Amino acid sequence: MVDYSNLEKVRLEKLKQIKDLGIDPYPRRTERTHTVQEATEEFLAVENDQDHEPILATLTGRIRSVRPMGKVTFAHIEDGTGKIQFFFRADEIGEDQVTFFKDHFDLGDFIQASGKIFRTRTGEVSLWISDFTMLAKAISPLPAAKDQVVDGEVVQHATLTDPETRYRQRYADLAVNPDVREVFKIRTRTIRAIQHFMDSKGFLEVETPILQPIYGGAAAQPFITHHNQLKQDLYLRISFELYLKRLLVGGFEKVYEIGRDFRNEGVSFKHNPEFTQMEFYMAYADYEDVMSLTEEMLSFVVEEVLGAKSFSFKNQEIRLDQPWQRVELRQGIIDQTGIDIQKFETAKDLAGAMKSLEMEFNPKSSRGKLIDDILGQFLEPTFIQPTFVYDYPREISPLAKTKPDDPGTVERFEGFMGGIELCNAFTEINDPVDQEERFLEMGRAYSEGDDEHHPLDEDYLRAMRYGMPPSGGFGMGVDRLVMLLTDQQTIREVLLFPHLRESEK
Repeated sequence: MVDYSNLEKVRLEKLKQIKDLGIDPYPRRTERTHTVQEATEEFLAVENDQDHEPILATLTGRIRSVRPMGKVTFAHIEDGTGKIQFFFRADEIGEDQVTFFKDHFDLGDFIQASGKIFRTRTGEVSLWISDFTMLAKAISPLPAAKDQVVDGEVVQHATLTDPETRYRQRYADLAVNPDVREVFKIRTRTIRAIQHFMDSKGFLEVETPILQPIYGGAAAQPFITHHNQLKQDLYLRISFELYLKRLLVGGFEKVYEIGRDFRNEGVSFKHNPEFTQMEFYMAYADYEDVMSLTEEMLSFVVEEVLGAKSFSFKNQEIRLDQPWQRVELRQGIIDQTGIDIQKFETAKDLAGAMKSLEMEFNPKSSRGKLIDDILGQFLEPTFIQPTFVYDYPREISPLAKTKPDDPGTVERFEGFMGGIELCNAFTEINDPVDQEERFLEMGRAYSEGDDEHHPLDEDYLRAMRYGMPPSGGFGMGVDRLVMLLTDQQTIREVLLFPHLRESEK
C-alpha cells in the first residue's frame, strides 16, 4: 500500500470530485493546435497589423504557477518549447469555471486550454482562455511547492535544490528546473556535433559488443554477468578498443563509436560506474596525427554547441585556440615536483622519492601507476587551458607503440582542460608478437588478484596476426566534456540517472 502524504490525500480527493462530475482527468486524446513557441511566434508576426485576425490556439502543458486575483486568475503553463501565461476571466468563461480551476487544478497538473493570443497591459503575451480541460492530474506535488508574494499577490511556485533528491528523482528535477533541462539539451547537441564532425572526416560509426567474453582495452575492474542458456560468464565492456581495432584488420580504415562503458570502480566527481565514451581509430596515422584531429574536433564541437570558440568553467575562460599546449610527461613532472622519473627505475625507488615529498600513494603500486599518481596529483590540476601531455611509461600503456629511441616510453598522450583529464590516445601497436609480450608483461607487473590488470585476449592477437595497418587511436569521456561545456562540477549533473548508494528511506 502507498503511504500517501496529507497533500497527496487532498489531491486524491480532488481527483475523486472531478470523476464524480463525470470528467475524465486522464483523457485519451488531446487537441493541441500549437506549441507555446509556435503560438507566440505567430502572434508576434502579425501583432503590429491592426487588421489581423485573432490568433486562436489550443495549447497544452504543465501548470507551473497560479495567481488568483478575485474574478481573474493568472497561471503559467510550460510545454517542451517554452512558457506562456493563461488569463482566466469570470466574465468570459463564467465564475463557476474559474472557481473550478482554482479548486481542482494544482501545480504540476497538465492542462489543455483554448482561446486567443493577446498581450496584457503589463506587456506579457498570454492566452485569453475560452475553454479548458484537464489532461493529467498530478497526485504528488512538485517538490518544495511554496507560496511566494509577487506584486502583492500570492503566487505558487515549485523549486527543487537538494542534490540528493534531484539525482534520485531526476524526473521531478527536470520538471521544475529548466536550467537542468538545458544541460541535457547541450549533452545531446554535443554528441550530435561529435558525430557530425567524425562523419565529415570519413569515419564510419559502428557498434561493438557490450557483453564480452574477455574484457580489455583499459586497466579497470569489470562487471561480471552470466548467460544462463550458454552457461557462460560474460563481462560488461570497459572499452571499445580491441573490437574497433579488429575492424581495422577487416579493412575499415576509419571507425568510431559512441556508447556506454562499465567499470566496477569507485565513484567521484568525475567517475560513475556507467559512463559514455567516444573512441575512434584511424589507419595510417600516429599519435601526432591524432593530436591534430583532436584539436580540430573539439574546436568544432565547442563552436557548434555553444556558438563560440571559448567557454567558462569554474570562472575561468577556456579557449580552444590551436595548437594546444604540449607538455612532455617526464619534463612536466620535473617542473612540478623536481622528480626525474628516469632516475628511478623501480617502484620502490620512486616511492622513496615520492615519500620524501609527502605525496599520497599506494605502496603496492607498480612504477607506472606511481607515475600516473604524480601526474594526477601535481600536473592535472594545473592544466586549465587545453593541454596535451605526451610520452608515457611503457608499464601503464600496454597497447601503445614504444618510441624508436626509448623502449621504456610509448607514443601516448592524454588531453586535459579545466584541470580534468578528458581524453587518451596512442600510436597503436600492430606487431602481434610485441603485443603478446606486452600482455604478458602486464600480467607479471600486477600483483595476484589486482583488480586492474589487463587480460590477454587470444582472439585479438589472432586478428592482429592477419595484419593490422599502422594506426592511431583515441578515447574520450563524453560526460566529462559535457561537464566542461555546461560548467558543472560533478559528473552526476550531466547524467540523467547517476548511480547512487541505496536509499535508506
